[in-house]
Amino acid sequence: MPVLDIPVRPAGLAGRTILIVGAHGGLGEAAAMACAQAGASLVLLGRKVPRLNRLHDRLQAHGQAPALYPLDLEGAGPDDYAQMAERIEADTGRLDGVLHVAAQFSGLTPLEHTDPAAFARALHVNLTARWWLTQACLPLLRRAADSAVVFAIDSPTRTGGAYWGGYGVAQAGLETLVRMLHAELANSPVRVSGLYPPPMRTGLRSRAHVEEDDRLAQDPARVAPHCVTLLAAAGAAHRGQVWSPDGVAA
Repeated sequence: MPVLDIPVRPAGLAGRTILIVGAHGGLGEAAAMACAQAGASLVLLGRKVPRLNRLHDRLQAHGQAPALYPLDLEGAGPDDYAQMAERIEADTGRLDGVLHVAAQFSGLTPLEHTDPAAFARALHVNLTARWWLTQACLPLLRRAADSAVVFAIDSPTRTGGAYWGGYGVAQAGLETLVRMLHAELANSPVRVSGLYPPPMRTGLRSRAHVEEDDRLAQDPARVAPHCVTLLAAAGAAHRGQVWSPDGVAA
């Protein structure tokens, strides 16, 4: 279970409403706590309702009251994301940031033997769904004086190698999406950036590495403050970039 109790940091997100996509994953949980401690109001999106509820209770124990939005990215379509954005506007009146940390990865498989449906699913959840959701949120994000869209990206230097399949292809696509969207929104209040997290002890990484031999992996709680940085005003320094705070790790 990810460690959620990390040191309190300055309220760099005070007054901001942040949507965390994939909130009940390893990095998602840690980022939710870090964002809450930085003063943000949170909307937590995920597909596993019991895990969302448990995260809600942990945050509530720390004096926070996040909104929950259960949604399965695999089955959701553009209309679902439009409805989500309308609901956020009705409930909060604003949206200042979107953090994409949801991911779908089944394991290492040669492309030749990859099930076509699994390949399409990986591309959709890791790339297409992220964009559809972002597109639906842009009108709300444009109303803020300073807003941010942050994509967690698994380094294509590593995932572009053999056996990473649709997941690896999607990571390369996310890099392109960050730079393309930044070019289109450069003169708007919406900042777009990416984050290369270092190797983390998460369920996704365990599908590609044997845990006892994976000495590089960090606790997601150590990575979560980087998410806060990119979502806060300080993230302007990384606008249009894919940021690697600790260097691109293998």
